[in-house]
Amino acid sequence: MRMRSTGLGKTELVGRIDDMTRAGDYLILHVRTTEPVLWHVRTAMSMGDLLRIMVLLFKPLNLLFVLTHLHKPNPKPFSDY
Repeated sequence: MRMRSTGLGKTELVGRIDDMTRAGDYLILHVRTTEPVLWHVRTAMSMGDLLRIMVLLFKPLNLLFVLTHLHKPNPKPFSDY
């Protein structure tokens, strides 16, 4: 997983999804960054957030991407996002 933030300028964080846990009315997504720093990033997602993710995932072009890239575990780096 690659992440960028406007607050970090051009710095790109590389990490992986580590876990997902429940906390009250939220699911907490745990991400461990590995480059350029070692961080534990958490995102609290509500049911509305999860439904929005599902709607976006099932848009035809996104679903096609998922289905056609199942066999590509290590994609080439992409710098323009």
